Amino acid sequence: MGMSKIRPIIDSHLDLSWNAVQWNRDLRQDVAAIRQRESGMTDRKARGRSTVALPDMRRGRIILCLGTLLVRAKSDVSPAEGFRRTDLDVATQEIAYSVAQGQLAYYRALQERGEITIVCTGRELEAHWDSAKGKPDFPVGVVIAMEGADPIIEPHHLERWWRDGLRAVGLAHYGQGHYAMGTGGSGPLTAKGRALIDEVNRLGMILDLTHSSDPSFFEAIGRCTAPVMASHNNCRALVAGDRQFSNEQIKLLIQRGGVIGAAFDAWMLQPGFVVGESKGQDVPLDRVVDHIDHVCQIAGNSRHAAIGSDLDGGFGTEQSPAGVDTIADLQQLEPILRARGYDDADTDNIFHGNWLRFLRESLPSQ
Repeated sequence: MGMSKIRPIIDSHLDLSWNAVQWNRDLRQDVAAIRQRESGMTDRKARGRSTVALPDMRRGRIILCLGTLLVRAKSDVSPAEGFRRTDLDVATQEIAYSVAQGQLAYYRALQERGEITIVCTGRELEAHWDSAKGKPDFPVGVVIAMEGADPIIEPHHLERWWRDGLRAVGLAHYGQGHYAMGTGGSGPLTAKGRALIDEVNRLGMILDLTHSSDPSFFEAIGRCTAPVMASHNNCRALVAGDRQFSNEQIKLLIQRGGVIGAAFDAWMLQPGFVVGESKGQDVPLDRVVDHIDHVCQIAGNSRHAAIGSDLDGGFGTEQSPAGVDTIADLQQLEPILRARGYDDADTDNIFHGNWLRFLRESLPSQ
C-alpha cells in the first residue's frame, strides 16, 4: 500500500457567499483569522468555530466547488427584533431575489480580485481544472448553485438567472417553499414547482434534489429530463429521517447518472446525535465513509458517490466530525477509504472524478 497523497477535490456544496454576506466573514482570510475576529461573539454557536475559507481550500486542494446562493421567502415568519444577519428567512420572494443577487455579487467581486473563477461552461471547467491542478495559489473554481428556489420570483425568471451564471437549482430547503416541500414536511411540488421544472428541462440546468420532501422528490425526478444530482445528502438506511435519502431514492439517482455528495454535518452522520448537546468530535470521520460506501454498494461501483461537505452550512467545528478542524482536512478521507479496500481509481472518483464527469456532461459546452 502506498502513502497517502494530496488529491484534487471537488466539494459540491459550500455556502461561501452566505458566510460572507450574512455572517460577515472575509473568506480571503484563513480560518484562524476569521475565528480570531469572531472571538467573544455569541449570536450563534458556530461563531469562532468556522471551518471554510479560501486559503484553507487551497491548502486542502479543493480546486472546485458548487458555491450556493441561499435565502428563503417565508411570509409567515415574523421579523425578529434586532434582525440577525445570519437569518435565512425574509418576507417575500422579491426580498429573497435581492438577497441572492447580493450573494451573487460577492462571487463576482471575488472573481475580480482573482480569488475565484466562476465556471459556467464545459470549456471553462476544462481550462480551470488544467490550470489549477499544478498551482499552489490557484483561484478556487465556483459553479453557482441555488439552495432552495425561492429567490426565483416566477418560473420564467430562471432564464434570467441562467444568464447570470446559475447552473444548478434545488427546489426547497426546510419546510414549505414556493416551489416544493422541503425537509421536515411531506408535500408535492406546487404548480409553480412543476412550471419551474419545465424551465429547468428547457434550459438544461442541473436539478439538485437535496432537501426535497419524499413526495416532491419523486414527482420532480419523474418530471425532470435535465441532469439530476444530490449535492449534499446522506443515507436513510444509516441515519433515519427525511433529510437522508432512502435506498430507492439513491437507486433512482444512480439510474439517471446522478452523483451524491456526502454531507459532514454530524447529526446526518450518526444516529442519536442531538444538535446543541452532542459533540461533533465524538463522531468519527469513518461515519462519512460509511455513507459513501453505502452509495457505492447500491451502485456496485464508485462512480456515484462523492463529497458535498456542507461545512459552515450554519454550523462549525461543534458539529463537524472528529479530525475536521478546517476544510483542508477533507484529505483525511483517503486513508479511511484505502482501509476499506478502495483503490486509487475509486478514491479519485470520490474525491473529484465523479463530479468532474457529471459537470462535463451537464454544463453547456461553451
